[in-house]
Amino acid sequence: MTDDSKSMMQTIGRNARAASRELLVASTAAKQSALTAAAAAMRAATPAISSANTRDLDAAREAGRPAAFIDRLMLNPARIEAIARSLEAIAALPDPVGARITEWTQPNGLKFARVRVPLGVIGIIFESRPNVTADAGALALMAGNASILRAGSESRHSAQAIHACLLEGLRAAELPEAAIQLVPTTDREAVGLMLAGLDGNLDVIVPRGGKSLVARVQADARVPVFAHLEGICHTYVDRGADMDIAIPLVLNAKLRRTGVCGSTECLLVDCGAHEDYLTPLVKALLDAGCEVRGDAATQQVDTRVKPAAADDWGCEFLDNIIAVKTVDGVDEAIAHIARYGSQHTDCIVTECNGTAERFLARVDSAIVLHNASTQFADGGEFGFGAEIGIATGRMHARGPVGVEQLTTFKYVVRGTGQVRP
Repeated sequence: MTDDSKSMMQTIGRNARAASRELLVASTAAKQSALTAAAAAMRAATPAISSANTRDLDAAREAGRPAAFIDRLMLNPARIEAIARSLEAIAALPDPVGARITEWTQPNGLKFARVRVPLGVIGIIFESRPNVTADAGALALMAGNASILRAGSESRHSAQAIHACLLEGLRAAELPEAAIQLVPTTDREAVGLMLAGLDGNLDVIVPRGGKSLVARVQADARVPVFAHLEGICHTYVDRGADMDIAIPLVLNAKLRRTGVCGSTECLLVDCGAHEDYLTPLVKALLDAGCEVRGDAATQQVDTRVKPAAADDWGCEFLDNIIAVKTVDGVDEAIAHIARYGSQHTDCIVTECNGTAERFLARVDSAIVLHNASTQFADGGEFGFGAEIGIATGRMHARGPVGVEQLTTFKYVVRGTGQVRP
């Protein structure tokens, strides 16, 4: 990276810090106005965004990218409209800034309050999902944060077109344009400078991309990271399951969108009921065009099942492929998830509430579900409007990272002249 490029990144960092100070006291109405104006701008710019996305898609196809990658990258009019609606949904959320988490009074008369405040400046590094431009910028803004977005080369034209709409919204609301900045280079050294913290101007990093990107960020970042490595999600069908629920749920969990991090990658079936349950589940997946890689018991139910290799357990396929294994009840399912899962999202299908509660209590994942598709691992479905990512760590944020998770707190103490003896 040239000295000019380094200077550019440093300027981006300084401008973001200055913008964050303005956002700290920005009114709820101004933030809402910026996001609703950006949504209107996106609808008006649908042809331009589609054209930019076509350039990215053409390059991805020429590079031989897989179908799941293309699906993550694609923006059709329906998806652009969904992004615009997401901006409006975020604008309609309660403003977390200034909210009192708790308050109390000490015997000496001092009044204490724990109050939500923005994190400051958030860096988001992403690859093939251009919608992250809007989701991340909007969530950060509503939580009073400035954001620095660095798109990968795969989605840069789409990201630029979406970012232009966000800037239009900021201008309409008379908020600083530096509140949402898009790094104008795909040079990998820009990522290195962000990981170093941009001279102290970056407060947290959120990576959205493949395993190698997230691993690099977690290894090299000098600022806190909200991240997950992989979405190795499991659905366990217990002997107490209702098959009228289980079959459509499993199909949705795997095949609704195979390229999202909430897609089920491994199906576990209770061997205590596999004669009744395993065959229709496997057949339904195969008939829907899903490749099934199974253990010995699974291979016996249909000749189309391929033998599972050792590394299929714990693999994030992000494709029309699923690993299927029989287990001896809920405890073996829990043990398998503990060994091979990524603490992202895991589901149990059963009508036995006791078994369900055992699973929900003992599976240590950011999201655990009972009788619901793992594809609900999405901030919008949680009522967050959108999400920057699904955090699988234990510090500060876990699960969908929405507006509230992009705040911290401070203590406000009010007195009447008290001095400490």
